[in-house]
Amino acid sequence: MDGCLLLGVDTGGTFTDFVLFDGRSLRVHKVLSTPDAPERAILQGIHELGLEPQSLRLVHGSTVATNAVLEGKGVRTLYIGNRGLADLLAIGRQARPALYALQPVPPEPPLPPELCLECSGRLGADGRMLEPLDEAELQDLVARVRALQPQAVAINLLFSFLDDSAERRIEAALPEGLFVSRSSAVLPEYREYERGMATFLNAYVGPLVQGYLQRLQTGLAPAPVAVMQSSGETLDAAAAGRQAVRLLLSGPAGGLSGARFVGAEAGCPRLLTFDMGGTSTDVALIDGEPALTSEGRIGRWPVAVPMVDMHTIGAGGGSIARVDAGGLLQVGPESAGADPGPACYGRGGVEPTVTDANLVLGRLRPEAFLGGSMRLDVEAARRALQRIASPLGLSVEAAAEGVLRIANEHMVRALRVISVERGLDPADFVLTSFGGAGGLHVCALAEALGVRRALVPVHGGVLSALGMLAAPRGRQLSRTLARPLADCDPRHLQAQFAALIEQGSSALAAEGLAPEALQVERSLDLRYVGQSYTLNLPWQADPARLAEAFHAAHAVRYGHRLEAPVELVNLRVGLRGPRPGLRLGAPAVEMARPVRASLHGIGGEVPVWPRATLAPGERLEGPALITESVSTTLLAPGWRAEVDAVGNLLLSR
Repeated sequence: MDGCLLLGVDTGGTFTDFVLFDGRSLRVHKVLSTPDAPERAILQGIHELGLEPQSLRLVHGSTVATNAVLEGKGVRTLYIGNRGLADLLAIGRQARPALYALQPVPPEPPLPPELCLECSGRLGADGRMLEPLDEAELQDLVARVRALQPQAVAINLLFSFLDDSAERRIEAALPEGLFVSRSSAVLPEYREYERGMATFLNAYVGPLVQGYLQRLQTGLAPAPVAVMQSSGETLDAAAAGRQAVRLLLSGPAGGLSGARFVGAEAGCPRLLTFDMGGTSTDVALIDGEPALTSEGRIGRWPVAVPMVDMHTIGAGGGSIARVDAGGLLQVGPESAGADPGPACYGRGGVEPTVTDANLVLGRLRPEAFLGGSMRLDVEAARRALQRIASPLGLSVEAAAEGVLRIANEHMVRALRVISVERGLDPADFVLTSFGGAGGLHVCALAEALGVRRALVPVHGGVLSALGMLAAPRGRQLSRTLARPLADCDPRHLQAQFAALIEQGSSALAAEGLAPEALQVERSLDLRYVGQSYTLNLPWQADPARLAEAFHAAHAVRYGHRLEAPVELVNLRVGLRGPRPGLRLGAPAVEMARPVRASLHGIGGEVPVWPRATLAPGERLEGPALITESVSTTLLAPGWRAEVDAVGNLLLSR
């Protein structure tokens, strides 16, 4: 498929974004999403771009798995655990959302008791079989599965990461046509609850993802299709259907991949990112590469497979402002959404939102929204904000300023969670905004964090789709090997790493990647004996030096170190192929002069620059507004913006 066009596609709740790379330049396109059948919007966009499938390679970020989990619309799934542990997923960690609520309402379990079965085949922590699974019991189990008629089955036996033979026997005996997830294949790690949830979620949405990707591949044949994983690498669509749980942060991972790529091109490898959309803001940290975590969540469920480490809060352009019973102004997490949306959209919304506040203060230009295709209603925004201004005894403008200050503080707190609370100084990073609303807040957030440099990327409104094109193929593999670090033989660990590398290399070889082309990263999850949580450190063969590195990392993260033995918990291997040869060309510059407009709180009028008129090397002094079709950037007083060679805005103060 050499010479093919490379197409990145990000399916969002409102729009499906396309970024096409022809080897020399980028082309951007958007169509309305079709949530009932997302592949329709993709095929429509390809048709509108005038493309033929035989000339394409497509990389896709899908929300099918995410939406099915969040909306509780997966398939009928049956869970099989060891005897006495059928209610494992319902009990969970017994964590309460409100610690001091004396009569908490029990949360809805992930699946009803009648769909939870038990069997023997129980291992001990040392890998010895304590309760064998005999053939008669296995046939009885299969009969009960047939009677319950599930579409998918999740198998999660104790310590299956030490010996998966019982899980394999159950899988082989189950009726054909079922989607089966084994915990020993999905997540061969300790913690039976987290392993069980990952296995259940994989089964719960697997048939939906598999069916969707098969329809997409059929519609695009013969074009090869790859899918973005939550960890920031892509995998072939044929394999992705079996690993649905690894696609739950597919879109956000694309955004971070795009931010990493644009940051590297701009000479800014260390980034604090915030993706501010209509409903929420995702914040993350990139230090060369996006950080990964095995402690992520989707809704209220833990997801222990590797995914990009991000923190999400309910603060977006559509976040609703209100006065609470105590007379205090609150912003979010409730959102006006896309329908009816903020009051200024003119679609029947009456609640004041962050977008309405930005419009009233002049930071959004009513005639320039979405490239002029949708005019905003200033009077509707003022009426909405009057609903909070009156009880607070404020003018509409003062109320709008209060809304923005509170929304900014929510985002600043989130950015501190992923930096200051981890022993990192935000001033060492470049604050990077993307998403439709991010540019309006980037200077205020940078000032609150003490950050002196910021980046507003080119193509920031479609950065997730761009990130799909910049992402390498890859795999993340792990295995629990719990034992004191001092007792570990480096040769034995090397052999365990080699087995994981061989497993990942074989999978990537099936996608056409030679083993010698792969970049391999080995790491270990370590903790003090008696701790519940781990820190991940790069592998080195000397256990004493590894222990000292852990002590130092623990001191940075938590502010202290212990005189306690260190325990090895998990081995991890990351495999990545070469990155695609994506390049950003110089932007096409349009000829136009800026208009001038009034901004509340700033004396006199300020220039309003269409971003498409800014040539590489051009410098602007704040205050100013920079508009584009999908977003607006507020260049605050005391800030300077410089346009780099590819069209990024580099901000400094």
